[in-house]
Amino acid sequence: MPLLTGVFVALAAVGAALALTATVSPLRGPLTLFLLLAAPAVAVGAALRGLEPFGRVVTSVAAAVALDLLVAQGMLATHRWSVRGAVVAVTVISALILLLVLAGRQRGRTARRRTP
Repeated sequence: MPLLTGVFVALAAVGAALALTATVSPLRGPLTLFLLLAAPAVAVGAALRGLEPFGRVVTSVAAAVALDLLVAQGMLATHRWSVRGAVVAVTVISALILLLVLAGRQRGRTARRRTP
C-alpha cells in the first residue's frame, strides 16, 4: 500500500509540474485532472475516517468535484480564470483541509493522554 500511495503522489506531483510550467505533453491533461480530483479527495477522505470504505470513497470524490467546481466558479466570477491559478488554489485548499484534519487528530491524541 505505501508503494501505491507513493506512485499516486508522484503522478499528482508530475501533473502539477506539467500544469504550472505549461509544458507541452500528452500527459499534461490527464495528470492535471488526476491532481485536481485526487488532492481534495484524499484530504476529505482523511476527515471521514468513521465512514465505511465505499461511502468514504463516494463522499470524497463528490467533495473533490464540488471543490473543483467552486474554485472554477469563483475564478470565473472574478474574471481571474487560469489553469495555473486553479491548480494552485485547489492544491492549497486541499493542503489546508489535510493540515486541519491532522492538527485535530494530534489535538485529540494529546487530550486523551491528559485524561486519567
